[in-house]
Amino acid sequence: MRYVLLAAGDERPWAEAGPAEREEVYARWGRFEEMLTARNAGRGGDELAHSGTATTVRKTGGKVVVTDGPYAEAVEQIGGYVTIEVASMEEAIEFAEACPSDVVEIRPVPDRG
Repeated sequence: MRYVLLAAGDERPWAEAGPAEREEVYARWGRFEEMLTARNAGRGGDELAHSGTATTVRKTGGKVVVTDGPYAEAVEQIGGYVTIEVASMEEAIEFAEACPSDVVEIRPVPDRG
């Protein structure tokens, strides 16, 4: 089964981090990616730009409204995603626990085949 791990957290510490702090975060992500590769579970993923760069398109009552910013106004924002392929939700939770992000939402990817 495929799952997407949505990595979220407060963006403020990242914005205030210096080069050494950012390198340590990238190193933790590198170790996480190595674990995914070693267990043949990783299926791709990427970091996302700051939520302030988002554009939201809402369709309501036959009208389309385009606004700058993320769809939800919250402190914790999605900062990236990882797609994994594992045997169970329990295994997906194991990877989410190992993920360097403060908050990880797990979403199954439906099989359309």
